[in-house]
Amino acid sequence: MSRPSATAEPHAADEVLLGFARALRASGVAVTQDRAMGYLAAVAEVGADDRQATYWAGRATLCSSPDDLARHDQVFAAWFDTRDGLPTPRPREASQPATAYMLPDTETGAGGDDEDADVVRAAASAAEVLRHRDVASLDAAEKRRLAGMFVRLSLRPPSRRTARHRRWHRGQVDASRTLRHSLRQMGEPGEIAWRRRGTRPRRVVLLLDVSGSMTAYADALLRLSHRLTQSARAGGGTVETFTVGTRLTHVTRALRSPDPDRALAAAGEVVPDWSGGTRLGETLQVFLDRWGQRGMARGAVVVVFSDGWERGDAVLLGEQMARLQRIAHRVVWVNPHRGKAGYEPLQGGVVAALPHCDDFLAGHSLATFADLTEVIARA
Repeated sequence: MSRPSATAEPHAADEVLLGFARALRASGVAVTQDRAMGYLAAVAEVGADDRQATYWAGRATLCSSPDDLARHDQVFAAWFDTRDGLPTPRPREASQPATAYMLPDTETGAGGDDEDADVVRAAASAAEVLRHRDVASLDAAEKRRLAGMFVRLSLRPPSRRTARHRRWHRGQVDASRTLRHSLRQMGEPGEIAWRRRGTRPRRVVLLLDVSGSMTAYADALLRLSHRLTQSARAGGGTVETFTVGTRLTHVTRALRSPDPDRALAAAGEVVPDWSGGTRLGETLQVFLDRWGQRGMARGAVVVVFSDGWERGDAVLLGEQMARLQRIAHRVVWVNPHRGKAGYEPLQGGVVAALPHCDDFLAGHSLATFADLTEVIARA
């Protein structure tokens, strides 16, 4: 691409930045409108005349995976190096780290200067702090950045043994196959065949409380459900998601879209009871009667996301949790207040449910969500 002539009309700053965002999307990076607006806001804060700050603003707001960072660097160099009115590009060392927020605070990029190392360490520290922040306390810009970090979560589906056996190099002696081998050799001793029971992914069921007391966490929980759904499907597993409040809504189909923003929008259209009351006992009974008892919860890992503020009958909730525990492989209760200082499980719903739970976990930050994926994988 040739450099524009000196007599050409200069580009407005926003036009140049949005053009870069479109070019980045064309290269394969999932740049949504929210991320593009976040990029403009970030550049407005640091100043469009600072090329280095503009570069880091793009990496922080437009990228959501390590592959995106490499594409961002290529498109950034190709786009801004051919534009007038922008700072002269400063050459970067080939050995500079590709991922800023993955570096530990005590390390620096080999071959980089002290200024670049300080920027990398600052970005790493900011991302690590954001991982441990309560999602209910984040502002809009921080929530956009955290949404891009959800891609780093992955679920290794838990496995279970099947009744069928398959060939293996050790295990139990497969008498039938060993005998057939011997018969084919006219009764002479032959190779011993072995077998073992096969495995298949265990189903995971997510029940998300979307009542008024959980409003601040609803978006993060849906993003988590979408990410777990996508990563489990890649591993051959199945994740079923329901929202609970005053009624039960099956949102698995809405979360199958690969794009998280579209999936959340689709889920929002089918859930009728956002920020309403909480009737966990009644909705859990509906789930067990319609889906769980018939097979969806049998042998599954069931995760309930709720703060336990039950407006209905807490005794009914305890009865349904006991019923759920009898048919599920493992029951996990995730409470966003569990990891906060001074919290005690005194809510009526939590008191009724805890005796029938195998795990009681915190669920208020990206770090606690990562811990949850490990608990599910080990179930």
